[in-house]
Amino acid sequence: MLEPAVIFLRLVQFAGAMILFGSSLFLIYALPRAGPGSGAQLNWSRPLLGWSAGALLAATLLGLAAQTSVLAGSISEGLKLSSLTAVATTMSLGKAAIVRAVAAGLALSAVLVLRPGRPLFWLCTVLGAVITASLAWMGHGAATQGAGGPVHLTADILHALAAGVWIGALVVFFGLLRPTTADAGNHHAVHRALHGFSGVGSGLVAVLVGTGLVNSWFLVGPARISGLWTTPYGQLLLLKLLLFAGMLGLAAANRFRLTPALGAALENNETRQEALAALRRSLVVETALAFLVLAVIAWLGMLAPVSAQ
Repeated sequence: MLEPAVIFLRLVQFAGAMILFGSSLFLIYALPRAGPGSGAQLNWSRPLLGWSAGALLAATLLGLAAQTSVLAGSISEGLKLSSLTAVATTMSLGKAAIVRAVAAGLALSAVLVLRPGRPLFWLCTVLGAVITASLAWMGHGAATQGAGGPVHLTADILHALAAGVWIGALVVFFGLLRPTTADAGNHHAVHRALHGFSGVGSGLVAVLVGTGLVNSWFLVGPARISGLWTTPYGQLLLLKLLLFAGMLGLAAANRFRLTPALGAALENNETRQEALAALRRSLVVETALAFLVLAVIAWLGMLAPVSAQ
């Protein structure tokens, strides 16, 4: 019963960290600095950051308790102060959890105190980046020994940050494209953001693929690729790659077909609504695939990698 709880809490931490980091960053670089269409004018930007920080804080603390219980062998032992203190002070995953909890608490406090705007978004971006980077210590990247250890850990951190930028952008796009988003002026801003993100997206894919190959080298190894599908870890890794391929296909459709279609339809209300509906459908599926990828990653972190079998 404990391991499913740990996996779920890992998923919530992944999602909360990446939304806090990536969405805050997107509100800074992709939307107008002030006025109509800016992040400060979106009535849902503050709740989005607040809920992601709050969920992250709760999941981090509960996850630390659940992980300690797994290591201790029972909930009663895991909830003892001595057990929690030992994990939090002597193990890298525990120290990383403390960093996440403190940073998430600071982000939540900032959201409650500051008005939506660049200062809040920058603060959440910095704290979110620290939190997202700390996720590397929840996985196998921090366990690699020897000269390859820093390389693997760095690849893990870059992988998480790139994923956060992508997922955070998807969440904001989802909010911008809601049917309740009204006037055509906002739709022009949405189109500019979509068009501008295409270059960012290409860079993110390059980082994700490159760091993914580095991670695979350490966790699978070239000699074991042929038997990848025969292990639970390998099967989940292949599922992750399949889901990622689906995201790439949808992202390509958004960039080369749906975004240009929206640009061509901006001055015609009927065709504009059709183009927006098509983009919404694509983004819903792409976002769902992204969170499925996070769920698979949360599970993979609980299994022994192929290289260790």
